[in-house]
Amino acid sequence: MANPSIRYGASIRKRYNKIREEKRMRYLCDVCGKEAVRRKGSSIWECRHCGTIYAGGAYSMKTASGSVAKRLIEEIKK
Repeated sequence: MANPSIRYGASIRKRYNKIREEKRMRYLCDVCGKEAVRRKGSSIWECRHCGTIYAGGAYSMKTASGSVAKRLIEEIKK
C-alpha cells in the first residue's frame, strides 16, 4: 500500500515499506518464548501473552547499536 505523502523516489518508498513492515510484525518474547511482542508506542514494545514491556527501537524491537551494547556487556561479565 502506497502512502500518498511518500513520492518522487523508489528508494524512499522501499525504505518506508521496510520500516512499516518491521513496525507491524510480531517479535519473540524473551520471557515466555511466544511470538507475541507488538509495538505499543514509540520505542515501547509489549508482549500480549505475558504482559512484559520492553524498551527498543522506534520501529523495530532490537536495534543494531543495542545488539552491540548487549554483546559488550556480556563480554565484560565474563
